[in-house]
Parts: sequence; structure tokens; C-alpha cells
Amino acid sequence: MISGAGPQLLTALTIAGVASGLFTWWMTRGTWPLPQDNPNDRSLHESPMPRSGGIAIVAGIALGSLAGMSELRLILGSALTLAIISFVDDWRELPAALRLTAHLAAATAFVVVGLAPGSYAVSAFVVLAVAWMTNLYNFMDGSDGLAGGMAVLGFATYAVAAAQAGDATLVVFSACVAAAAAGFLLFNFPPARIFMGDVGSIPLGFLAAAVGAWGWQHGVWPAWFPFLVFAPFVVDASVTLARRVWRRERVWIAHRDHYYQRLVRMGWGHRRTALAEYVLMAASGGLALVAVSASPPVQYAVIGGAILAYASLIGAVQRAWGRFQGDRGHAV
Repeated sequence: MISGAGPQLLTALTIAGVASGLFTWWMTRGTWPLPQDNPNDRSLHESPMPRSGGIAIVAGIALGSLAGMSELRLILGSALTLAIISFVDDWRELPAALRLTAHLAAATAFVVVGLAPGSYAVSAFVVLAVAWMTNLYNFMDGSDGLAGGMAVLGFATYAVAAAQAGDATLVVFSACVAAAAAGFLLFNFPPARIFMGDVGSIPLGFLAAAVGAWGWQHGVWPAWFPFLVFAPFVVDASVTLARRVWRRERVWIAHRDHYYQRLVRMGWGHRRTALAEYVLMAASGGLALVAVSASPPVQYAVIGGAILAYASLIGAVQRAWGRFQGDRGHAV
């Protein structure tokens, strides 16, 4: 554990959380113009909602982590750059190719300059993993409280693991992200008063991957750890993408086929879906923390058990969705 880091951590947490919460509250009062998220046939909300509230999260992270994170400045700088591009996208909907290019460029800069894992094959894999996490986090930001809750629990798990490994810098930075997300979540938990938009979800996805890769490269945790911590998002988005590719759908088109979206559409609603996902997130994070310091055989067993558990959950939602569709067909 880390000794002597308590005051710095408490200060950073307070600044990040309070700054994010106050900024979000200010934006919900309509005193600052924000782009509106108007409902369409692919939305889960029914009335226009202000978005780009993720500005508050990014600001909270930046303010809270100003001190004691010299090694992570490249990560923060890349996230801030993505936030600027994503804020423009929230207003004007940039071309998908341009957005993807920016995500790949940020991932490449981080891997080449800040990580340097050695092998070209490993470097290419990490670049693709970071870019995919950046995008999938955005895909999973489609229900009240979901992406904000994942950030709180996921980065809190990172902070605990970093504390166990004695990495004070990673503790402070991860805790700042969790606190900033918590400040925003106060106004995004169902029923949401504001959405984070791409300006929030894109940087959070990048940070989840980049911090995870940085911790792996510096021996804080094994390579599987970030995947298990963020498994609720990784599994849902990845399986959904694979299913859409198999059906030869246009995967760049927005849709409502994610498993969390199906839960909402089956009558669970935003609040129940969010709470159920929080339980799953907490279970994944807790399992990762238990296994991170265990022997390799135990780690392999945990990973195998997690794969089986997620496969069972995916199958259960899929069967429930089939019944729901059948009932709707009979009703019509």
C-alpha cells in the first residue's frame, strides 16, 4: 500500500468531483448553450436532452490531476485532444472516417511515445485495442447513467489495484477520473437531466484503455486485468459488433441492438438497467481485484469462469429478447 499519499489523493478527489459536479449543475440550468440530443427511431429517450455534459468530466479530471502525474501527461493530453474533436462532433457530426482517424492517431501516439511495448505485433494490437475501447465506450453510452457508472466503478477499481501495487501516480489519476465521473453521474443517473455526449464518452473510453495498458506495461497489473474490469462494456459492444458483421449490416450506422438497449426496450427501463449493470460492473471489478495478485492457475480459472458467466448472460438476454419479439408479433 502507499504511505503518505493520503492528503494529495484527498485533494485531487475533492477538486475533480466538486469541479465536475458544479460544472454539470451549471450546465443543466440552461445558462450555457449546449447541443440537443433529439430522439429518433434509434434512441432510448423520448424528449430532447442537452448533451456534451462530458465537458464537466474532462474538466474535473484535468483540474484534479494537475499534480503528481508527470508520467501520465501524454495520456491526459491525448484525452483532452480527443475531447476537443468530440465536442465539435457533438455540434456538427463529423464524418466517421475523420473521427476514426483521430482515435487511431491518439492511440498510435500513446503507444509509440508513451508505451513503447517493443514488438511491432504487440504495438499494433495495443493501438487497435485502445482505438476499439475508445469507440465501444461511446457505443455503450446510450442509456441514462450507464457510461458514467462504468467510469466510477472501473476507474475506482484501477485506483485500488494501483494502491495495492504502490503506484501513487496511477492511484491519483484513476481516482480523479472516478470522482469526476461521479460528479457528473449525480445529474445523469435515471432520469437523466443531461447526457455526456461524445466529448465525455470518447475521452473516457480512451482513458480506460490507455491507463489499463500503461498499468500493464509498468507491472501494476497483468494484461487481462483491464479487460475484466471493463468487461460489461467490452463484451456487450464486441459481441454486438460481431453479430452485426455476421449479418452483413452497416456497422457504422447507429442502432438499438446492444444488450443493454434490449433490456431497456423489454421494459426494464433506464434505472433498473443501470442498477443491474452496476452490479455486474462491481462484480467484474471485484473479481479482477481478487485475482490480480493470485497465482497464474487461479487467474486462468477466474478468466475462464468470467468468460462462461458472460456467455451465459448474453444467452439469457438473447433468449428473453426472442420471447419479447415473439410476444410483440402475436400482439400485432
